Amino acid sequence: MRFAGRTVGWSAGLVAVLCAVVTTSAGIGPVWIPPGVVGKVLLNAVVVPTGISVSGPAVDVTTAHVFSYAVSDLQTQIVMQVRLPRILLGAVVGFSLAAAGTIMQGIFRNPMADPSIIGVSSGAAVGAVGFIVAPVVIPFGLGLRGAAFVGALVAAFGVYLIATRNGRTPVATLLLAGVAIQTFLGAVVSFLLLHSGESIRRALYWLMGHLKGASWPEVTSSVVLVAIPFVVLLAYARDLNVMLLGEEDAQSLGIEVERTKRVLLALSAVITAAGVAVAGIVGFVGLIVPHVMRLLVGPDHRILLPTAALAGASFLVATDTLARSGSAEVPVGIVTAVLGAPFFLYLLRKREVHEL
Repeated sequence: MRFAGRTVGWSAGLVAVLCAVVTTSAGIGPVWIPPGVVGKVLLNAVVVPTGISVSGPAVDVTTAHVFSYAVSDLQTQIVMQVRLPRILLGAVVGFSLAAAGTIMQGIFRNPMADPSIIGVSSGAAVGAVGFIVAPVVIPFGLGLRGAAFVGALVAAFGVYLIATRNGRTPVATLLLAGVAIQTFLGAVVSFLLLHSGESIRRALYWLMGHLKGASWPEVTSSVVLVAIPFVVLLAYARDLNVMLLGEEDAQSLGIEVERTKRVLLALSAVITAAGVAVAGIVGFVGLIVPHVMRLLVGPDHRILLPTAALAGASFLVATDTLARSGSAEVPVGIVTAVLGAPFFLYLLRKREVHEL
């Protein structure tokens, strides 16, 4: 099928771009490491299983390294333990935000929609700032990222429940409910900041969006939380294409519109929450990346969804590299806003923006 060939071609090209961006980014920092050396470090980390032994309930898998290039221990530690976790976490966050933005723009049939439209970012902000200001109030030992994740999901599903009546969720009502909840939660965040005392700096830094202090466990958990819902979203890409014709037409063509909206909204909320919980509020990725990729590959979500997600990963890795390359590190959310807003305004001036 034609779309399959285009999807593979575009995806392969964007994967190559992402690999190049990751390799370049891993070499940039106070200690410069050439891309060739970074590549050797990454290849040295590749292992293959060589055997499996079972001792009672325990299963032991032995592995062996495929490559053994001569690289200094210092360079290996810098790349594998300091820079790569942050870079890969940035890729996962960018991937999730761009994918969710693509789905939101499809559901609302509006290129100005983004993942925050259903209150996910505002809910995460309340959870995170609430934990920073009054951690004893947050139950179950969730921690900062757990509180942000739960807050994001609660807000998203709250918006959905408010907008749903008699089993139907009109898009216009969902949009208005999202705006109202965002406004209310923004006021809650402001109130918490007003009473945050000495912790206000930490709270504001989180709200600006950053990837500082990333670890391998965070990368692993984020990949799981994003990858599984994303695969399901891909399965609904064709249904989303049909829904662009309008809900009544989609219903007449055999699409269970309300069920599809529930699934898409729920999964988009999960992957957005997974990204926001570990990176804070990072704006414009979910808005501008899907819009630009739609101009390049067209509105077919079977192609647009994977390509926008991969482009979002590269975009956030590149902007975070820029954020940490100066004499003083800047939160990546500031960089995405500074770069994204003028570029988006340029697109609005140069290209006419239609409804999807």
